[in-house]
Amino acid sequence: MATNFGKEIYLYWYEIMQLQRKFEEKTGQLYGMQKIRGFCHLYIGQEAVSAGCMTAIRDDDNMITAYRDHGLAIAKGMSSRECMAELYGKATGCTKGKGGSMHFFSKEKRFFGGHGIVGGQIGLGAGIAFAEQYKGTDSVTICFFGDGAARQGMLHETFNMAMLWKLPIVFICENNFYAMGTSVERTSNVLDIYKLADAYDMPGDSVNGMRCEDVHQSIERATRRARNGEGPTLLEIKTYRYKGHSMSDPAKYRSKEELEEYKIQDPIEHVLATIRENNFATEAEIEYINVKIKAMIDDAVEFAENSPYPDVSEVYKDIYTDENYPYIID
Repeated sequence: MATNFGKEIYLYWYEIMQLQRKFEEKTGQLYGMQKIRGFCHLYIGQEAVSAGCMTAIRDDDNMITAYRDHGLAIAKGMSSRECMAELYGKATGCTKGKGGSMHFFSKEKRFFGGHGIVGGQIGLGAGIAFAEQYKGTDSVTICFFGDGAARQGMLHETFNMAMLWKLPIVFICENNFYAMGTSVERTSNVLDIYKLADAYDMPGDSVNGMRCEDVHQSIERATRRARNGEGPTLLEIKTYRYKGHSMSDPAKYRSKEELEEYKIQDPIEHVLATIRENNFATEAEIEYINVKIKAMIDDAVEFAENSPYPDVSEVYKDIYTDENYPYIID
């Protein structure tokens, strides 16, 4: 199988996708054991989006997303330790145990959430992009949202302003077809979400989100436009989540046959097949990666288990306060 990408990229894609997959599988297991509580949305099946994105952007580019954020956070460089500890609600978590599953954040890695308000991150992403433009950098902001958020008014207000000011941002709709549990066909007259960009003269494209190669190429083109001062792009990356919307969702609104059809297209298996066909790694080298990832996940769980919970004194820290607000009593 001929490829335009080299050995290093394919091995990176395999490792980062496997890390996300095993992290999420362990998360689901721990949730069932009630080690992790609250809302929890797994990224299993969508890993090609995050992996392809990471090889197309720079470390100093910004990323912001909705509440299905574990995979993207890990891809952006956040450690499995700090992510697992956050899921446990521990003080060593990436937001000190106060954000949980939906609110991963790392200023150092330029990962700005994890947001629970549907579509809320779209406006925030444009604000981050405006800040980069104002400071005169050439950093690009990658703003992810789901197909359900495409019906939010925030999207349209933001698209208009982003195009007016030619903000350095790439809007990415991770279209996994069912939002919380209702198909796009039942909620929107526009089935090709990327066409929403047409109303604002914004470039838009549909992308196969089960292939890292396609994701990389589309994001690389979009970030090049943004760095050249040509403004935003909308990418509708069609992907598929193997699990329900959240841990409480039995996903009875779709057929088993449909699920199996997408599992045949599994992005990790596709990359692994390419690695084998091009002799990019031996079976022993592939197994070494798998063993290393298992050790990382085991270490992350042990780290989270042994970490302390936040002290009660943390309640009023890291939040916006007004000294004149009359209803906070020490």
